[in-house]
Amino acid sequence: MDSNPHQCSLRRVDPARNMARYYTLSVEPTLFGDAALVRQWGRIGTRGQFKINLFDNTKSAEAALLRLRKIKERRGYR
Repeated sequence: MDSNPHQCSLRRVDPARNMARYYTLSVEPTLFGDAALVRQWGRIGTRGQFKINLFDNTKSAEAALLRLRKIKERRGYR
């Protein structure tokens, strides 16, 4: 887990279940001065998928990042 409030990288690896996943969250500025929460996930070693959520300000995007990080940590991501 990173200490940067604008970025977070998590992994979940379980060799017994052949599981090797990653989940990355980052808050990025948009061209219009808003903030975007960029989520990327998939199997380690692949490009995976991504989703972008737009927010009016950086503070609300950071709050969403923290909320999603807590959810993933409860599911076993570290």
